[in-house]
Amino acid sequence: MAKNGDLFERSGAGKRAPSPRDASYTARDIEVLEGLEPVRKRPGMYIGGTDERAMHHLVAEVLDNAMDEAVAGHASTIHLELLAGNRVVVRDNGRGIPVDPHPKFKNKSALEVILTTLHSGGKFDSKVYATSGGLHGVGVSVVNALSDELLVEVARDRQAWSQAFSRGLAQGKLKSAGPAPNRRGTTVTFHPDPQIFGKQLFDPERLHRMARSKAYLFRGVEIRWRCDPAVMPKGATVAAEETFHFPGGLKDYISAEIGARPTVVPQPFAGEAKSESNGTAGGRVEWAVWWPNDEEGFVRSYCNTVPTVEGGTHESGFRSALVRGLKRYAELTGNRKGGILTAEDVMDGAAALVSVFIEQPQFQGQTKEKLVSVEATKLVETIVGDNFEHWLTGDKEAGNVLLEHVIAKADERLRRRQDREMQRKTATRKLRLPGKLADCSRTDAEGTEIFLVEGDSAGGSAKQARNRETQAILPLRGKILNVASASAEKLRENQEVQDLIQALGCGTGTSYSDDRLRYERVIVMTDADVDGAHIASLLMTFFYREMPKLIENGHLFLAQPPLFRLSRGGRIEYARDEGHREELLRTVFAGNGKVETTRFKGLGEMQAVHLRETTMDPTRRVLLKVDVPTAADADARRDAMRTATLVEDLMGRKPEKRFTFIQENAKFARDLDV
Repeated sequence: MAKNGDLFERSGAGKRAPSPRDASYTARDIEVLEGLEPVRKRPGMYIGGTDERAMHHLVAEVLDNAMDEAVAGHASTIHLELLAGNRVVVRDNGRGIPVDPHPKFKNKSALEVILTTLHSGGKFDSKVYATSGGLHGVGVSVVNALSDELLVEVARDRQAWSQAFSRGLAQGKLKSAGPAPNRRGTTVTFHPDPQIFGKQLFDPERLHRMARSKAYLFRGVEIRWRCDPAVMPKGATVAAEETFHFPGGLKDYISAEIGARPTVVPQPFAGEAKSESNGTAGGRVEWAVWWPNDEEGFVRSYCNTVPTVEGGTHESGFRSALVRGLKRYAELTGNRKGGILTAEDVMDGAAALVSVFIEQPQFQGQTKEKLVSVEATKLVETIVGDNFEHWLTGDKEAGNVLLEHVIAKADERLRRRQDREMQRKTATRKLRLPGKLADCSRTDAEGTEIFLVEGDSAGGSAKQARNRETQAILPLRGKILNVASASAEKLRENQEVQDLIQALGCGTGTSYSDDRLRYERVIVMTDADVDGAHIASLLMTFFYREMPKLIENGHLFLAQPPLFRLSRGGRIEYARDEGHREELLRTVFAGNGKVETTRFKGLGEMQAVHLRETTMDPTRRVLLKVDVPTAADADARRDAMRTATLVEDLMGRKPEKRFTFIQENAKFARDLDV
């Protein structure tokens, strides 16, 4: 018997005949890209692609260089101009790119080295620029590589110079352009290469926004925008010429974005500060945040004036600072619900801007869309956090309003999570129903109803009296929680309330869905006495606060069980209350003969047959439909506001409101059941 190795050898399975393609793969196939060739071969590695967004990134790279001069204190004015023929001009009055020969490349000027060599520039350490948006020395050289025409003009040391480039290559040597005694700075004019970007054109509105946002980010610079009227599209909303200068910085930015929209607090929380000797890394932070009532917010972050559209560590520090500040303020004011707050609650619907200036920032990728510098988190969290706490305590009225607004967000978040968890535990419409619920057999909601009754005794009578196909019974233990005065935490922990929410299956608050409601009618059936009326009031308050759409869509009713049973001979009648009983005695039972009167102590004392024929039989019963005014017109809005005020006064957390109501209305009370 042959060994495995022998068999493998004889079969030829261990050998592979060389293919012609193997023989042709030699050292000559190893391609070495020099200069700016890698950029033209793989532009996506440097600007994220070749689409419209990537083409506009070329402008951002050149504009960032001008902004670095301004932030460093060497430039005060920047020009951004869109010319006919899809050409862009960026000009600053900074120091100007050095034009003297580079010590490493004796036959090239520093300007030519910067424009034609990757990873060249003056921003690799902090000697020339304390902070800058350009870090890798590839920005303007990438623009050069991806432009078929690029002209650089420099005014420096009272002398002007110029040099032209095309697709990354110098088109001749640096030339003197004569004396320039009254100007200085750098001007870059370029045209994106159609071989890379096709027939795409620059968008004036996009460039206008870019120029304006840069001016907001550094209050010491003036940016002058101009667009050739020939390339301005019809119906454009931007001016052909405009000057941007915002001494208020990000506070001006947030105010312009919010405009006349109503806000939770009257003024934004805004400011700027440098780090001190507090253990944080060196740097400066500027911020502005406001909470609009319409909750159409945004979060925009920047590092060294570069927009970080994917956020990063500075955004994380900003969120942590705000939630920490609100939690401490809640603790200071004795609000125990502050502990449930998260950054999601604080930032949901907020309009926020945060800008950091730090040395040697680290970004994720050359396009700098996400900041990953770890030290930025502590820098922002420390500076913004301390200032936020001072802001809250300095204006307690605004602080309390903001705290209540954010706590309401937290309550809604927890309610949504609870609804999602309930849905995950169930299949389609089959809920894990409360144990005390006697459900109906019909699966479709149409024609079905659920009776909410007080206690097991009433539940037992109702279960015997019901139509099992269409009528469900849910007994509730005593008086349910008053949701108008209870915290969201108590609401979540209350078993009776949770059983009710689970039985209905429609969710609460913004998660409410009429399509998920398991019954067509929800009927509150309580005893015809004071306690029963109180329980009905508590249930109506629950639906008004937690499921207002259930009332608005006509699903909520009050049953009208009798309080008295009157009989004489073979005649039996039921009376809803004292007044109704007196009316029956005067009419139906007028004349001689003793009338037997039975007062029901509660639904549990009624025989099932009596409960069915008086209260549960759809052909004989009387139901009161619960309704609330909706804001359809001015009168309805006033009614809706009065209703909300009345519910808050009678069921809310302020007992003095109830006391005032009783004093004002006691004179109208009649036939009290006490």
